[in-house]
Amino acid sequence: MKRQARGGGPGVIGASSAKAGEQTDTITEHAHRLRRRLGRADLKAVPQARRELRELLRHWGKPGRSEIAELLTSELVTNALVHTDDDAVLTAVVEPDGLRVEVRDFVPRRPEPRGPETDDTHGRGLMLVQSLADAWGVRPHGVGKSVWFELGAEAA
Repeated sequence: MKRQARGGGPGVIGASSAKAGEQTDTITEHAHRLRRRLGRADLKAVPQARRELRELLRHWGKPGRSEIAELLTSELVTNALVHTDDDAVLTAVVEPDGLRVEVRDFVPRRPEPRGPETDDTHGRGLMLVQSLADAWGVRPHGVGKSVWFELGAEAA
């Protein structure tokens, strides 16, 4: 899997539409994909997305990598549902050497990571993404943005 510099722009991952809960397993011989539409403010979708990602990553990576992926995915999904008041789309593509997770929403406002020195407890999830992902970033779309991260299958 090609790595981008932290915060750099990624290549496009699919632009097909997804129905609520739709999951597609195989995109190539060596890659698997999860695609799920998340309803507006549907926080029940967070644990469901974690379970679906866990299943997708069942035989992937070194110990601990899939748990990190679940945590970071939860952060991105929660942010999209809480801070945009709109639908979102989760896409995860896993290949033997790496994972890419992208959460697209339909609000152009960019997320801002906040450090532990602030009194506000919101925004710290992106600090987790920044510290645990091998690469991450925000990519604008015509309507909205995608927040993404990548993890290699091997521990860093």
